[in-house]
Amino acid sequence: MVRPGKKCTILIVGIGILLLGWATLTAKTESPKDDIYQQLKLFSDVLNLVQDQYVEKVDSQELVRGAVNGMLRSLDPHSSFLTPEDYKELQIETKGKFGGIGIEITVRDNVLTVVTPLEGTPADTAGIQSNDKIIKIDGELTQEMSLMDAVQKMRGPKGTKVKLTILRQGEKKPLEFELTRDIIAIRSVRTQPLEPGYGYVRISSFQSGTDTDLRKVLDKLESDNRPLRGILLDLRNNPGGLLDQAVAVSDEFLDKGLIVYTGGRLESQKMTFDAVKNDKPRNYPIVVLINGGSASAAEIVAGALQDHKRALVLGERSFGKGSVQTVIPLNNGYAVRLTTSLYYTPSGRSIQATGIEPDIAVKREIPQDDDGEPPPTGVRIREQNLPRHMEQPMGDEASETRPKEEPGRPVQDWVQKDNQVKRALDLLKSYEIMHKMHFN
Repeated sequence: MVRPGKKCTILIVGIGILLLGWATLTAKTESPKDDIYQQLKLFSDVLNLVQDQYVEKVDSQELVRGAVNGMLRSLDPHSSFLTPEDYKELQIETKGKFGGIGIEITVRDNVLTVVTPLEGTPADTAGIQSNDKIIKIDGELTQEMSLMDAVQKMRGPKGTKVKLTILRQGEKKPLEFELTRDIIAIRSVRTQPLEPGYGYVRISSFQSGTDTDLRKVLDKLESDNRPLRGILLDLRNNPGGLLDQAVAVSDEFLDKGLIVYTGGRLESQKMTFDAVKNDKPRNYPIVVLINGGSASAAEIVAGALQDHKRALVLGERSFGKGSVQTVIPLNNGYAVRLTTSLYYTPSGRSIQATGIEPDIAVKREIPQDDDGEPPPTGVRIREQNLPRHMEQPMGDEASETRPKEEPGRPVQDWVQKDNQVKRALDLLKSYEIMHKMHFN
């Protein structure tokens, strides 16, 4: 910054020099606030030009909304402008119950792309796959459609229909899917017995009440298995959710120590979350299952348990979404979803665009169908594949998996068909054997 006194000295010494260097001098003496005013003047000029000379009459409110949305979308894949309708949709999602088809989507290379269908939903039943490109919704092209617009078009009352036109790798022409909407009540926690003494716990997302549901499931497993020798915590294809729920789930298995901390430009964005001693100890062995669809809150849990050596992490490298979004309400029901900080595991790892590396890498072996052919699977999308993602070193791709609890199928049958679950169960058994050998 050039002080006023210094500027006067330059004026006295040589007016010729000042004239030659006026543009440079004024640029140096301008404050950041002056620069913002100049940019706002540019925006105002363009807005006036569009209003005065565009071929059709335009709604100034729509122009401003579009400009704000474009500004936020230019930052990273997760920041966005929320209309009142979008904001309500976001609040509905965190409660885990809505009318729709059950699909997680993102925008990749400017194309609406499937991350994963949710288990047991219309999208899952119809055969929608990871990495499917949605090019039309009810015949309307999605090229210029925002993510929230696409979500709203796929949402709707139970029993109504929606048609998706999809491009899929390996298919020569677009695929048409007509889906009947249902009530998507996401059951974030479920359990299934493996063998006497061993439990399987699946968390499909982190929503309001996940921690409460988990405690109920663990209490039942501990009551039915005396003693409970170990559990498999399945976080595969878990897209994340609420930060406080990830902290609460991690805390359920930790009695002390750091769970996660966040870092941003502002002091208010720098937060730490610590474990507290549980009234009911849960000190049995744990194997956590992850894959390329495990993101955000799921990575917080896996990273915390891994860093504290409280669990063994098995599977494939996770998605790598290490950023925290804050939803900031505005006037008239609008809101901004803004990336405000990055989160770090207890050891100081940022998993942004790198993901959590498993302690034991086990790729999913896709079982063959009755005709001897393996079912088709999509290529897993990660944070590093999204435009404008925050960079970190990148690693290998991981494949898709989705274990299912099928009615009428013996427990051991689905375990044998899921090689990652089978390997995790074997590890739990070997842990007990090694423990006995060590202490006997």
